[in-house]
Amino acid sequence: MGFSQTMDDMELTRVYIPGPLIVGAGPSGLAIAACLRKRGVPFVILEKENCLASLWRLKSYDSLKLHLPKNFCQLPHFPFPNHFPKYPSKEQFIAYLDSYAKHFSIRPMFGYEVKTAEYKATSDGYGLWRVVANRTKFVSRWVVVATGDNAAPVLPEFDGLEVFGGKVMHSSEYKNGGEFRGRKVLVVGCGNSGMEISLNLCHNGARVSLVVRDKLHILPRDILGRSSFAIAVGLLKLFPLRFVDWLLIVYSRMTLGDTSRVGIVRPKDGPLKLKGKTGKTPVLDVGSLSKIKSGQIKVVGEIQRFTSCHVEFIDGKVEEFDSVILATGYTSNVASWLKEESFSGQEQGNNTKSSWISNMKGKNGIYSIGFTGQGLFGASNDAERVAEDIGRQLNSYRKHLSSKINPYM
Repeated sequence: MGFSQTMDDMELTRVYIPGPLIVGAGPSGLAIAACLRKRGVPFVILEKENCLASLWRLKSYDSLKLHLPKNFCQLPHFPFPNHFPKYPSKEQFIAYLDSYAKHFSIRPMFGYEVKTAEYKATSDGYGLWRVVANRTKFVSRWVVVATGDNAAPVLPEFDGLEVFGGKVMHSSEYKNGGEFRGRKVLVVGCGNSGMEISLNLCHNGARVSLVVRDKLHILPRDILGRSSFAIAVGLLKLFPLRFVDWLLIVYSRMTLGDTSRVGIVRPKDGPLKLKGKTGKTPVLDVGSLSKIKSGQIKVVGEIQRFTSCHVEFIDGKVEEFDSVILATGYTSNVASWLKEESFSGQEQGNNTKSSWISNMKGKNGIYSIGFTGQGLFGASNDAERVAEDIGRQLNSYRKHLSSKINPYM
C-alpha cells in the first residue's frame, strides 16, 4: 500500500508524521499544538517565516493593541500574566506567545513554505496526505490549516496607481508615523487598522485623509468601563440579537454622536447582524473619531484614479498627496497550495472558501483553525474541538496500524 513514486517524488526527502501536520505557527497553530500536546498527540508544525507569529512580529504597526480584553484573547490552558493590562500591546502579546510556545515545548520547523498538499486514498480506506515544503515531502494522516485569513496582503487595483510618484505601501509595511511627519497621507481603508493607523499618523504630525467608501459601524471600545464585546456576549445570552444590536447603536449614538455628520454612515443592519452575515467587524474607537470630528483626520470618498501626484475622487474633488497607505486587509492563500476537491478549478490565490474551512473539519482528515471569523477567542475554541477529534481518530488509527507491517512504504 502507498503512493506511486514519480521522479520528482524520488528527489524529495520523505518524512512520515505519526500525528497531524500543522501549517502555520501563529496563534492558531500554537493553540492547536498545545491542545494536542495536552492529549499526548504527536505533531509537526511548518512555518514559512523564521519566527513565531510572523504577522504580529513582522507585519503589524508598533502602536497595535489587542482589540478585545485579554481574557477573550488568551490561548488554551495558559492565561495572560496578571500584570498585563486589559488590552495588551503588540510587544506584550508577542512575549505571551513566546512564553506559550516555551511552556508547551512547541518547536516549529521554520523556513518551510508549503507548496502543495494533496490527499491520496489507500487500499485500507484510511488514506494519507502528502505535503511538500522545500525539498521535503511530509506524509501524514491529518493536516491542520492554521494559516488564518491573514496570510497575504490584499492589494486593490486603482487606475493610474502605477504612475503615482509618491510613496505607496500596504499597512503590513507600516510601523509608525515618524517618517510621515508634515506629509500629506491618504489612508485607504476604514476598518480598525485604517482608523488606528490614521490616528497614529495624526499623533506624529502627518496631515491625514481617510477613504471611507462603505457604510460602517463605529462602537466605543468600552461601555461604562467594560468592553463592548464582553457586554454584547453577555446580553446575547439573555436577549435576541436584534435587541442587543439596538442597544449598542443607541449607546454609540449617545457617546459618539451622529457619525453621518462627518461622512460615516451606519449600515441598515446592526453591528452583530452584519458581522454574522458578511464577517465585517465594527470599528472599536480608540480616539480616531474625535480626530475626525476636529478635522485633524479628513474623511474623503471613493477614489476615481491616481495621477503622478494627485488623487481624483468620485465626487470630482482632486487632491495632492505625498504618500498612500493601503489598509485594505489580508486574504487567505490556502487555495494556492491545498489540492483539495472543493478548491479545484479556482484560480491560484482566490479567497473563495469551501464550506469546510469555515467549519473546522473537512473530509479525509483535513482541519482548519482560525477561519470562523471569531478572532483569537474562536481559534481557541476551534483548537480544543479539533484536538479532541484528532485524538479520538488517532486511537482508532493506532489499532488499525498495529495489525499491519510497515504500512507506509
